[in-house]
This record gives sequence, C-alpha cells and structure tokens, in this order.
Amino acid sequence: MAVQKISDSLKKMLQDAIGRELQVSIQYMWQHVMWRGVKGYAVKDAFEEIAIVEMKHAEKIAERLFYLTDEMPTTKPDPINVGVSLREMLEQDVKDEENAIHFYKEIIKRAESEGDTTTAFMFREILEEEEEHHDTFSTLLEKEESV
Repeated sequence: MAVQKISDSLKKMLQDAIGRELQVSIQYMWQHVMWRGVKGYAVKDAFEEIAIVEMKHAEKIAERLFYLTDEMPTTKPDPINVGVSLREMLEQDVKDEENAIHFYKEIIKRAESEGDTTTAFMFREILEEEEEHHDTFSTLLEKEESV
C-alpha cells in the first residue's frame, strides 16, 4: 500500500526517468562492448563504469516509485543510440547527460512542490552523479576532437 500520495505528473516523471536510465545503461554498456582502436581503449572502462551507475539509478528510482504508488516500474528504455564512431558515441552521451540534468532538476522542483523531500533528495544525489558523467563524456569528447 502506497504511503504517500503523489501527483500523476510526478508519477509519470519517475517512470520517464526509469526509461531514461534503462536507455543509457544499455547504451553505455554496448559502447563499452563495441569500442575500437587505441582511443576507444582509453574510454572503454568509463563506458562500463557509468553504465553500471546508471542501472543503479534505474533501480533506486524504481524502488521509490513502487514505494510511493505500488505501480510496476516501466520495463521500456527510451530509444537507444549507441553510435558507430567514438565521436558519435561521445556526442550522444553528452547530449543524453545534458537532458538528464535538465529533467532531474524539473523532478526535484516537482517533488519539492508536492512536499516529497525524500524524492527531491534522492534526485539531488542522482543529479550530482549525472553532472559527473557529463563532465567525463565532455572531457573525453574534447580529447577526441583535439586529436
């Protein structure tokens, strides 16, 4: 039984966040698998490590959604775009992290407006990690462009 009532809007945002986290966890893991060449070797571990963190985000958000609503978390990832070249991969990853940063700030505002401090706190922690991921991918992309 749900402990706290949340709006349909916040529920949808949590489901969308899960779909996004599933998407990038798969996307980054496949990028890890598909790396090529010396430059690819340098980022292979970053793809894998970040993919695992993203899956943990999906789990954490799903647990929160289920706790609040008793609803089944989505099993459908957002569209996955692995890319072919290292540059394509990194450009897509930077964009996906930017979108997550913007979206998670919206979730924090919504949760706070509904008095859901726990969800807001959880997304602040996730947001911090997403900003680190953005920094990692942006830095790797800069290195790719300078070579």
